[in-house]
Amino acid sequence: MESFTAILEAIDGVVWGIPLIVLIMGTGIFLTIRLGVLQFRKLGKALKYMVNNEADGDGEVTSFGALCTAMAATIGTGNIVGVATAVVLGGPGALFWMVLAACFGMATKYSEGLLAVKFRVNKGGGRFLGGPFYYIEKGMGRKWKWLACMFAVFGVGAGLMGIGTITQVNGIASATKSFFDPGSENVVSIFGVEYSIVTVITAVAVALFTALVVIGGIQRIASVTSVVVPFMAITYIVVCLSIIIYNITDIPAAVVTVIESAFGLRAAAGGAVGALMLAMQKGVARGIFSNEAGLGSAPIAAAAAQTKEPVRQGLVSMTGTFIDTVVICTMTGLTIMVTGAYDAALDTGLEGVEVTSYAFSNGLPWGAGVGSGILMICLAFFAFTTILGWDYYSERCLEYLTGGHMGIVKVFRWLYILAVLIGPFLTVSAVWTIADIFNGLMAIPNLIALLALSGVIAAETKSYFDRLDTGKIKG
Repeated sequence: MESFTAILEAIDGVVWGIPLIVLIMGTGIFLTIRLGVLQFRKLGKALKYMVNNEADGDGEVTSFGALCTAMAATIGTGNIVGVATAVVLGGPGALFWMVLAACFGMATKYSEGLLAVKFRVNKGGGRFLGGPFYYIEKGMGRKWKWLACMFAVFGVGAGLMGIGTITQVNGIASATKSFFDPGSENVVSIFGVEYSIVTVITAVAVALFTALVVIGGIQRIASVTSVVVPFMAITYIVVCLSIIIYNITDIPAAVVTVIESAFGLRAAAGGAVGALMLAMQKGVARGIFSNEAGLGSAPIAAAAAQTKEPVRQGLVSMTGTFIDTVVICTMTGLTIMVTGAYDAALDTGLEGVEVTSYAFSNGLPWGAGVGSGILMICLAFFAFTTILGWDYYSERCLEYLTGGHMGIVKVFRWLYILAVLIGPFLTVSAVWTIADIFNGLMAIPNLIALLALSGVIAAETKSYFDRLDTGKIKG
């Protein structure tokens, strides 16, 4: 297993090297400039559109339902486990790069949502299919169909073996085990390997609930996530905010530590550049894992939105990155810093959800069980909705690859459920590395398309706001 992990880490190092980091950040910066920092100028309007659905738009689900499906896939273990992993492996400075990348990533997510609606395909019966595979093929031309297929292949892999299934259920299982059976006192043997009975029960339960929802398709997924995502996001934010306020005197020192670490100022002599690159790599990688800006996944959900205006849905889409990373990930990172969870991880070897669990258990004057219990519930719901969202994404990628062969898609659906079932029995480090690799591979063709179609994005944006300013359409 150690040699396999080493191979994965070597591949991850190549995929998430300087070129991809430059491509992700560069695309976000380029689109930010070309759109005149639209993500900041129009954030208020975007938040208004988020809850104000179009009455007569074409699509399968409301704009809010499409956003919740996308946010279901983004607000997950990345916000809880991913932030902790980034901070422990890359240093506190990883949080700075995560948030900075998200600020530029809002322009990227806006562009993805716009293109998804503009180039989506009406499949009949009220079904709409869209995403990078269609805006690559239809926007860049059929000669680029190979690039569209490449994205779809990586999308299927990411859903089945990375961000969609294994990482999410692994996070749920780790949280439930830490809460109910931290000492692994109740174990069962599976193929000669002992696992906590809590882990086994969790795997079966999550796989069962996944099956009950995903078989119903996008409407059922959207109906579930539209209720669960807002409720759990608010709950998590309130708890994090409470911890931050209770430890408010430690905030200035935490912020200074994050900034110094972000630029390698806390590294040993001669190691500043290496520390800076590590913080940047882990921050950007975990950031894109969390908010998926540039990944190309969210536009698949955006394409199903009931809307007639690509720009409007683009604005709605970018609010997902703002809420996911700028708000929720920042709060997670600060709770880890002000509660001493980061120092505890360095001293005792805590990893993943254990780090955030430490923060929740020690951040407020309540019993350790209360904090870890709340975190377990939040993580379980966040990760479960991510599993649902990524089933939809990967199914649509497969539908594109197979020319709409729904029989193959149905078989894939059961393989997806199987992946959820076996996810808790894989090692944490290998799981996250596989997810990182697929994320990076997905991002490459999508980012190429965004840059190639930036003129279309700018023209569509100008047209919409010109019509809005002259009263031809209502905002």
